[in-house]
Amino acid sequence: MAALTSVGEAPLESTKGPGQRGMQASRRRKLNLFRYIVFTVFSLFFLLPLAAMVRFSLEGKTAGSWSVTAWTQIVSYPGLLSAIEITLELAVLTCVATLVLLLPTMIWIRLRMRWFSRVFEFLCLLPLTIPAIVLVVGLGPIYNRIERYNLSALQLFWVYVILALPYAYRALATGLDAIDVGTLAEAARSLGAGWLTVMVRVIMPNMRQAILNALLLSSALVLGEFTIAEILNYITMPVALFNISRAATNAGVLFSTSAAALGFTFILLLILSYAGRQRRPR
Repeated sequence: MAALTSVGEAPLESTKGPGQRGMQASRRRKLNLFRYIVFTVFSLFFLLPLAAMVRFSLEGKTAGSWSVTAWTQIVSYPGLLSAIEITLELAVLTCVATLVLLLPTMIWIRLRMRWFSRVFEFLCLLPLTIPAIVLVVGLGPIYNRIERYNLSALQLFWVYVILALPYAYRALATGLDAIDVGTLAEAARSLGAGWLTVMVRVIMPNMRQAILNALLLSSALVLGEFTIAEILNYITMPVALFNISRAATNAGVLFSTSAAALGFTFILLLILSYAGRQRRPR
């Protein structure tokens, strides 16, 4: 019986011949090589323009010389630093408002109102089909009334929440589909947990990567949005960069600020990707 048991528990790989294992190893090497080639090509596609921008921003007044004057002018350039601060604050407000409005609603619909999920998905994806210029035409009279109270550009975050809904929804929906929400909720409820506890302490921790992806997409949208802020006459970082591009003498500041913005977004992507990984037990 021990011999039969040991034979029955033998791994399946032992039944494969050396030829089959060699073919699998060859396929695995080819697949890894293909991955490395694709990753290298896409890395060059994204990094070469960024390197060219950094190189141009470091060029001095004379040929062959280098200078960091364009980078130091980011702080002292009129209105640029305040535009960067407003854009970062808008990114934070947009991310917080999007998660507060969207995440509990999606969890509640998944648990209690699944019949409404298709309608809610249609409403969240609807901003993708509406051009930004159309949104500005509809929101223009509202913001004209709001301007009477002399509010800052931070009030743009309501519009940015609408624009970020489709991207945040898809990221959070992917996270909800990856876990068994019903089973987790029933197990927590059977132990006496309330609905708020189920959402905050049971479901949301299992959606950490999806939440980070939604934050990244929302913040990237705010950092690059230009049309609405320009038409509504608010100075954000993209609008300030556009104004700098009009002056031919400030090309170095334009490229240095653009490179810094892209580098900040890239670093934020790395931080969120590593923060979303679950630590393996030792």
